[in-house]
Formats: sequence, structure tokens, C-alpha cells
Amino acid sequence: MKASNVPFSAAEYERRIALTRAAMARAGLDALFVEDPSNKSWLTGYDGWSFYVHQGVILTHEGAPIWWGRNMDANGARRTAWLPEDNLRPYGDQYVQSTEHHPMQHLADLLKEMGLEAGRIGVEMDNYYFSAKAYTTLLTELPKATIVDATGLVNWQRGIKSGEEIAFMRKAARIAEKMVDGAVERARPGLRKNELVAEIYRDAIMGADGNWGDYPAIVPMCPSGADASAPHITWNGEELQNDQCTFFELAGVFRRYHTPFCRTVYLGTPPDAMKRAEGALVEGLESGLEAARAGNQARDIARALAAPLERAGIERGARCGYPIGLSYPPDWGERTISLRDVDETVLQPGMTFHFMPGIWADTWGLEITESILITENGPAETFCNRPRKLFVKD
Repeated sequence: MKASNVPFSAAEYERRIALTRAAMARAGLDALFVEDPSNKSWLTGYDGWSFYVHQGVILTHEGAPIWWGRNMDANGARRTAWLPEDNLRPYGDQYVQSTEHHPMQHLADLLKEMGLEAGRIGVEMDNYYFSAKAYTTLLTELPKATIVDATGLVNWQRGIKSGEEIAFMRKAARIAEKMVDGAVERARPGLRKNELVAEIYRDAIMGADGNWGDYPAIVPMCPSGADASAPHITWNGEELQNDQCTFFELAGVFRRYHTPFCRTVYLGTPPDAMKRAEGALVEGLESGLEAARAGNQARDIARALAAPLERAGIERGARCGYPIGLSYPPDWGERTISLRDVDETVLQPGMTFHFMPGIWADTWGLEITESILITENGPAETFCNRPRKLFVKD
């Protein structure tokens, strides 16, 4: 290890590199170019808010990965990644947001230098950070190479968490509990949403149990009343009101590892329809936790959730969860497995999910969720420990 700030052991990074290289071999790749910041960090430890420009990691079948990015961010790689100095290959600012040059021209030259001019190179084509312009530039600059879609190749290797990773998620869970506890305690009529979210952010960043909090890949979602029928509305300057519910979709984060956690608060007396939905949702959530066992399939969780909801006359067609772990904006999911009734992925010990059975009606929304760990034996373990209920404040 070179940098003093690397979060994991050398053996952990060796494990990750070995998994990825095996997947590359199955895909027949000579090299893999990774631009997703979560995947870059998972492979090298690199951490910085520099993903708004093109940067990436090149992995071949021998040697350490190569960090490639903007010259001013090379010191960030020196500070946070485990890579040797010779494996840092930055480009100059003439490539940044230029109409005459593109960073992929520099990347193509580097790949040629590595003997990959005619190689089979995997790229993350369906990814937030790899643009259409990046792809077409590589095609132009590497006409002899075969550019292959390797979307999700690294993501799938991240699915089963190591003990080191799970320890980080447990720390994030303590922060998530603190965030939800604070949101529920502070919620009252007349409190402005932005003031409440300011305190949520304070709890998030201050951390818990002596562990500092990192920024979340998704900002706090906290719509109220009819706005809560839309699952992805953030905050505004309006005041909380009586006879309205507000759900809080939050995540505690420690060193980029996320533990999402959602609860809902009602100010006043909730309507009967919401109470019935709460009962069905909690029953379905607990049935899903029971079904979340090693050897079962992802769809078993979704089907266990669906049965109580259907008996209550609630239709819910959306997926109800996704894998979680290390993430950067704009998403804290790993974009592989989906907890829905058609996903036959076999659950394995060490997999971690946000089991997220929200209900969004025409005039209100209700979220009661758990982040879970698939264990060796028995039902899933929940990372957080708070009552599964609609919190009512008269």
C-alpha cells in the first residue's frame, strides 16, 4: 500500500482484482476501461469529486491497474489509491471541456502505448459517466481495436461483500439510525422543510459512535402530502402541516459505503386507508425478510412482499429492492440484481440489499424499508434496528 488513506487491506484489493480478471477472461477481454467512480474506487481506493470530467481505471491481466484522469486530480490518486506512481497516467487541461480535443484521444494513445491498439477492450457503455462522444472518439482513434460493451462487469463482482465491507456498512447503519431518529423527533407543524433537511445533513456528516459521516449518493427525499405520491421529490421551503405524512428516504454513509433507511411520519390522525396500507406493508416486509435466505431467489423476496399487499387490495408493480454498498452520485444502488418477481438470481451469503417496499398512492406516500444482509443460515439480518411502523405525531 502506498497511500496512507486507503480504506481496505492489500488482500481485499487483491481479491477484487482477481474476481474482475476472471470475469474479463470469461468475456474474452484483453483490457477493461472502467469509468464508473464506484467501480474505480472499489478496484483502487481512489476517492474524489472529480467524476465530472473523464477519468477511469485501466485493468489488464497483469500488473496493477492504471489510474487515468485529469492532471490536477493525480495528487488525489496519490493520496487515496494504492497504486504505484508509474501507474498514474494523467492528461493535461487542454483536453478538458474543449471543442478541439477530447480526453479519449489521450486515452487511446495510452492504450496504444500499452500494446492494445488492436486489443479487445471492454467499456461501460450504459453508464452515467461514459458518454456517446467518448465512445465514438475511441472508435475513431482505435480503428483496429474491438470495443466491447462491458457494462456491469465490475458491478457484478461487487455483489458479495467481504467482512471489511460489511463492517463499513454497519457503521453507516448507525449513522442512518441517527438521521431517521432526528427526522422523526424534529418533524412538527410549522417547521420548514429546508430547516429540517439542514439538521438531517448535520446528523449525516457528524456521524455516529465516533465514525464520521460521508455525503450520500442521493440527496434526502422527503415529500409531504400529495407530493409524497411522487417517490423522488426533494425538499423545499414550505412548512410541514397537520394531517399530512412525510416520508424520509435517507442513507447513512461511511467511506462511501451506504446503508439506506426509510421511515414515514404522519402529523395528526392518519386516514384508515393509510393505516391498512401500513399493516399490509409491514406484514409484507417481514415476510420478505423471512424469504431473504441464502439459496432462495431474488424473486422470492418480491413475491413474499406482494402476497399481503394483494390481500389488502394494493397493487404494486415496481421492483422492491436492489443491491447496495459503495456508491457515488447519482445513485446508491449497484445496478445488477432487482428484487422483483422475475429475477431468478440466487441469493448468497454476503449479499446486501435495500429492501424497499414503498407505496405511492394518489394523495400520499408511505415508505418503511430495511437494508439487509443475506446470512449463512436463516432469514436476512437488518443493518438498522428501529420499529417498522408509521410514526404518528398528534
